[in-house]
Amino acid sequence: MIRTLSALLLACLFGSSVAVAQQPLKLMANTSPPYADEKLPQRGLAIELVEHAFAGTGVETSVTIESWSRALEGARLGVYNGLATAWYSDERAQDLVFSEPYLSSKLIVLKRHGDPRNYTRLEQLAGKRLGIRTDYAYPVDLAAIPGLQLVEENHLIQNLLNLINGEVDFVIGDLRTVNHQLHEYLASSRHKVKVANISLPSVARHVAVSRSYAGHEKVIANFNASLQRARKDGSHQAIVDRWDQRYTAK
Repeated sequence: MIRTLSALLLACLFGSSVAVAQQPLKLMANTSPPYADEKLPQRGLAIELVEHAFAGTGVETSVTIESWSRALEGARLGVYNGLATAWYSDERAQDLVFSEPYLSSKLIVLKRHGDPRNYTRLEQLAGKRLGIRTDYAYPVDLAAIPGLQLVEENHLIQNLLNLINGEVDFVIGDLRTVNHQLHEYLASSRHKVKVANISLPSVARHVAVSRSYAGHEKVIANFNASLQRARKDGSHQAIVDRWDQRYTAK
């Protein structure tokens, strides 16, 4: 999913008003497996869901998956009309029209398997070291926890390795991303980490189209209608289930 976007990026990405309805809708997503990655089947769970829904709208759509640096460069050039894997915020809604959520992402806290304490609240992490992702829009105020040391890494795999090696006490991450990383890269070490009993807010993913894109309201309305049909006929859930079964730890 797209992580926190700066005001500069939003201005660059959606400031242009040259797009017209006859042109393909050009959406951007940043590389974030298992949601969006050129190396994955159907280019990831989120991309497959988005393209499946748009297939029932008649809207010609192209989704480009970029690394963060390339995505930023493309935004500055104004080559995109919106985001394929956006998280909602009031600030972004000033420039974007958001679809209904097409996918919910669950956040979890991991601890080392040998830690016997039963953690049920974030406040219990006070004074500990927590591995987090740089520029990740967490829906909780981690800075408000007294004495909590936030250890930033660019990639979740680095956080997981830090946890296994004892360099942090906990890691916060997206459940599907954690399962993917453990499955693909740390299969022999999965037994060394355990999910803490801390409930965190889930985060919904949306398609978001620039308000400067001609016909943006109709595009979103058509996407929402097609999404509802896919939910009703079961095809949406079938895609989600297939991906979740692929990376569920056994």
